[in-house]
Amino acid sequence: MTTEHPAATEHLPIFITAPGSPDVLMNIMGAFLIGMILLTGVVFFRLHTLPERIAHKSQKLQFEIVAVLGLLSLLTHQHAFWVAGLLLAFVDLPDFSTPIGRIATSLEHMAGKKREPDPGEEPWEDTSVLAPDEPPLKLSVQPQADTQANLSPGSLSSGKASSAKTSSAKASSAMPSVPHEQKA
Repeated sequence: MTTEHPAATEHLPIFITAPGSPDVLMNIMGAFLIGMILLTGVVFFRLHTLPERIAHKSQKLQFEIVAVLGLLSLLTHQHAFWVAGLLLAFVDLPDFSTPIGRIATSLEHMAGKKREPDPGEEPWEDTSVLAPDEPPLKLSVQPQADTQANLSPGSLSSGKASSAKTSSAKASSAMPSVPHEQKA
């Protein structure tokens, strides 16, 4: 006959199982632990890629630098790389390459050079009034003959005469010079 100990309760808690039966609470806690580990990893990697997701909207070079800083911080456990990547992602770097590239393309077009457009670059649309076989015009600047007269010491002392000569010199220099004909 088994008698219960006087300090024992009449019923056992649910987490105490009988010998040979499965431990339900241990299985639930194991699944909860695995789920929390996975959730913590997802949150960690989401937070870790925050600078890259912010920099994704910016320029390609800036995005690549931020991505490399993120990988360095992940692999070396140096948090300074992650902070530097986050700060770089928040700063908008000015775009210098697009205007310079457009200037270079315009100069190539003015010089009459034909080249294949780079990938992603829009082809140049020719809107000139020249015939297709006519070469582009080349303008030259010719020195003005009366510039030395405007700078003489005698002309500087007379106020109205000097200003009249200067205005006539400005008007003549504003006129375009006649282009030279090209030799074929």
